[in-house]
Amino acid sequence: MTIRHDWTRDEVVALFERPLNDLLFTAQELHRQHHDPDAIQVSALLSIKTGACPEDCGYCPQSAHHDTSLEKESLLALDEVVAAAHAARAAGATRFCMGAAWRSPRDADIELVASMVQEVKALGLETCLTLGMLTDTQATALRAAGLDYYNHNLDTSPEYYPMVVSTHGYDDRLRTLDAVREAGLSVCCGGIVGMGETRADRAGLLLQLANLAHHPESVPINHLVKVPGTPLADVPDLDPFELVRTVAIARILMPASVVRLSAGREQMSDELQALCFLAGANSVFHGEQLLTTPNAAPARDIDLFARLGLRTSDHTEHDHSGGTDRGPLLYGSACANESNAPEPA
Repeated sequence: MTIRHDWTRDEVVALFERPLNDLLFTAQELHRQHHDPDAIQVSALLSIKTGACPEDCGYCPQSAHHDTSLEKESLLALDEVVAAAHAARAAGATRFCMGAAWRSPRDADIELVASMVQEVKALGLETCLTLGMLTDTQATALRAAGLDYYNHNLDTSPEYYPMVVSTHGYDDRLRTLDAVREAGLSVCCGGIVGMGETRADRAGLLLQLANLAHHPESVPINHLVKVPGTPLADVPDLDPFELVRTVAIARILMPASVVRLSAGREQMSDELQALCFLAGANSVFHGEQLLTTPNAAPARDIDLFARLGLRTSDHTEHDHSGGTDRGPLLYGSACANESNAPEPA
């Protein structure tokens, strides 16, 4: 199958309407053409600056607009970040992601974060940042510091986006993705399901991602974690099979990308996670906490991967051949992912 960037909405909607068994069969065939089906790439994410974000994203407990009793924390010191990266590497992570609850970083912030990137890179880990919206100059500076990936999620479809965020628009996110790509950075970009959106909105999100000029190297699929005090705390639960369908269609539309089963794993059954891996998910965040909310326990991950015959490896978005076996995960890192997306702004 030729990798495409010209999908139509009707085509994506039709994929959602296929029988689940047929959809999974197609997704698994494509997955095996581009990836080792039994390898899981493991990432860890540390919140390097928590809370008081000026954006009003309806899913995010770090927003200053929502009363979630989250304590504001300043930017972490360099030695704290390095210690967390050491723990993540020992736990089996191959990529270390750092997130800050900013709308947009200041140039002075970029200088501080660049030093973190350099120190983490020195440990042999790939690096990823999520700092909010970037200018062209800031993206270039981060690339010069050695940054590998930048995360900036689209969250949902353009049509549903105003129901989730009002303090910036969809085009703002697209402009940051352009700046990141132009700077030569790899892109981590996905979205969130279970925010009250329709199936058409899930199709719209995947359509936007699949029709970018270059597919994101990493596509996180997040399941909403309902945090009391946020506007989306009481939305109806999503049918779990809709999550599986979303993962499978992401794999079909973007076959060479790594699809990460991200936020929400703590609330998923082992069986649901296994279906998502069958559908083409081949990356997870590891650690007991994801920025500010719980993640699947490390011991549970180790047990689940062993039962499924999955191995953690050096598999990265740069190496679709599967890489070398790193052996089992050892323990949870001090790293975390946002409750609903590895991108806090």
